[in-house]
Amino acid sequence: MNRIVEHPGTRRCTTIVGIRHRGRAALGGDGQVTFGETIMKHHATKVRKLWNGTILAGVAGAAGDALALFERFEGKLEEYRGNILRASVELVKEWRTDRYLRRLDALLAVLDTKHAFILSGEGDLIEPDDGIVAIGSGGAYAMAAARAYLDANPKMSPREIVERSLRIAASICVYTNDNIVVEEL
Repeated sequence: MNRIVEHPGTRRCTTIVGIRHRGRAALGGDGQVTFGETIMKHHATKVRKLWNGTILAGVAGAAGDALALFERFEGKLEEYRGNILRASVELVKEWRTDRYLRRLDALLAVLDTKHAFILSGEGDLIEPDDGIVAIGSGGAYAMAAARAYLDANPKMSPREIVERSLRIAASICVYTNDNIVVEEL
């Protein structure tokens, strides 16, 4: 019997997309929470400002695991005084080796105006070349849209690109809705 193993970021969970562009950054997510095939909530907030409003973080995956990741990442930011790169590296190292953290079923996207990362429990710490991060079941749709908007109109603000990209993902992905929350730096 063949079994398909899905990476947590490709689960049927949500859409988070962020972009660093022209010295600014924005990160947004949809508000839908699903349990199996059922929509349980329409207005969840999956993105936050951290470290005195200088870092953005968004999570895709199981709700409890997402909250645990936010807390752990905030702790690493405190420990490394807001250094997003160091906090990300240390969280990924801990996530991969800690028995409790290894079981977390989620992905984390973090960015400031200089860096954008995707973090996973598999030990992944990815910094995309174009400054666009996207995770969740609608992440690929949102990323493609963000790249197209950036290409077509480089003068668009990061917020506008994120909002439009999330709306496109919501029109395609059944696990993503158009109740969008966007944070920006």
